[in-house]
Amino acid sequence: MALFLLLLLVAVALGITGAVVSGLLYLLIIGVVVFLADMVFLGTQLRHGGRRPVR
Repeated sequence: MALFLLLLLVAVALGITGAVVSGLLYLLIIGVVVFLADMVFLGTQLRHGGRRPVR
C-alpha cells in the first residue's frame, strides 16, 4: 500500500508541475502514465487480495 501511495504522490507532483510550468507538457504526460500504471498495480493487488502464498 505504501508503494501505491508513493506512486500516486509522484504522479500528482509530475502532473501539477507539467500543467503549471510552461513548456513542460511532457511531465504532465508522464504523470498521467504513472497514474494509470498505479491504478493497474492497485487492481492487481486487490484481485489477489494481498495474501502471500503459504509454504
